[in-house]
Amino acid sequence: SITGETVELLEPYLDMEDYNLETAKKVCGNVAGLCLWTQAMAYFYGINEEVLPLKENLALQEGRLAAAQTELNNAQIQLDEKQMELDQVQAMYDSAMKEKQALLDDAEACKRKMNNATALIEGLGGEKLRWTASSKNFQNQIINLVGNVLLATGFLSYSGPFNQEYRNLLLQLWKKEMDNSKIPYSNDLNLTGMLVDNATVGEWNLQGLPNDDLSIQNGIIVTKASRYPLLIDPQGQGKIWIKNKEKNNGLQVNS
Repeated sequence: SITGETVELLEPYLDMEDYNLETAKKVCGNVAGLCLWTQAMAYFYGINEEVLPLKENLALQEGRLAAAQTELNNAQIQLDEKQMELDQVQAMYDSAMKEKQALLDDAEACKRKMNNATALIEGLGGEKLRWTASSKNFQNQIINLVGNVLLATGFLSYSGPFNQEYRNLLLQLWKKEMDNSKIPYSNDLNLTGMLVDNATVGEWNLQGLPNDDLSIQNGIIVTKASRYPLLIDPQGQGKIWIKNKEKNNGLQVNS
C-alpha cells in the first residue's frame, strides 16, 4: 500500500542527520525501531518498483514457455515415431556393414601376413650389414676403452679445481700425450655421457643443479670421485643441490 507520494513525503525526514536509530533511542525509547522500519519501507518501495515489471514479464514469458512446451511435446512425439523407423533401418544397415567389415578384416589379415613375410625376408638380408657394422663398432670401443678410461679418470682426479676452459685445455693436452704414447682413444669421446646417463642428469636438475656443462661436470666429480670434494659455491647452488639430493639419506647439516 506504500505509494510514491508517501515516499516523497518521507524523504525530508530520511535525509535528516539525526533521523537514525541512536537518536531515536534517546528520544523515543522502545519505539525507536519505527525509525528503521520507515527507512526499510522506503528502500523496499524503490526495489519493488524494479521488481514488479520483472514479475509481469516473467508471467508473460511463462505463458510463452507453456505454449512452446506444448509444441515441443508434439514435435517430440513425431520425432519418436521417426526414430523408431530409423532404428529399424539402422539395424539392417549395421548388419550389412558388420558382414562387410568381416570380409575386409579377413582380406587385411591375409595382406598383413604377406607383408610380414616379405619384410622378414628383406630384413634378414639387411640384418647382416647391421650386425657387421655393430661388430666393428664394438671392436673399436674395446680398442679405445683403455684410453677413454684414462681420460675419464684423469678428469675425475685433476680437473675439479679448474673452470671449463682450463678443463678443455687439460683434455687436449692429455690427448696429445696419449697420441705421442700411441694410446688409442675415441676422438668423439663425451666424458659427460660416459660418466653419467641422461636420466641421472635430469634428476640432478630437478634437485637444483644447473643444466650447464660445467655444473654437470661438477656433479659428476662430486658423485664419482674417490676423494671428498671441496665446493666453492658463492651462489649456493651446489649446497641446495646436495641438500635435496641427500634429503632422503639422512643428511645432517650444521648451520
